[in-house]
Amino acid sequence: MHDRLTRTLTGLACLASTVMATSARADAIDGDWCHTAGKRMSIRGPDIVTPGGKQTRGDYNRHFFSYVIPNGEAGAGATVSITLLGEYLAHARVGNDTTIVEWRRCQPGVS
Repeated sequence: MHDRLTRTLTGLACLASTVMATSARADAIDGDWCHTAGKRMSIRGPDIVTPGGKQTRGDYNRHFFSYVIPNGEAGAGATVSITLLGEYLAHARVGNDTTIVEWRRCQPGVS
C-alpha cells in the first residue's frame, strides 16, 4: 500500500511540475511571433531576430521587450517596444508613434 501511494504521489508531482513549466513558458514574451502581413520575429531572452531578418539584442523583461531597429531596415534607429498581452498576443509600437502593431504567436511548425 505504501509503495503504491508513493508512486501515485510521485506521478502527481511530476505532472504538476510539467504543467507549471508549460505555464511559465507561455507567460513570457520569448518565442516566435507572426504578423498577418507575413512578417516574423523571434525573441529569446535579450536576443531577437527582427521582422527584417537581422539579429540584434534588446532590453528583455518577461512581459516586455524593446530594441533599436538595426541599420539596413526600415525605420533604422527607432526603438520598437513590444508588450505581451496574453499567451498568444503582443502589441508593438515604433518610437513615439501611437499606432499599435498586433503580433500573434506563430502556429507550431512556423518560425
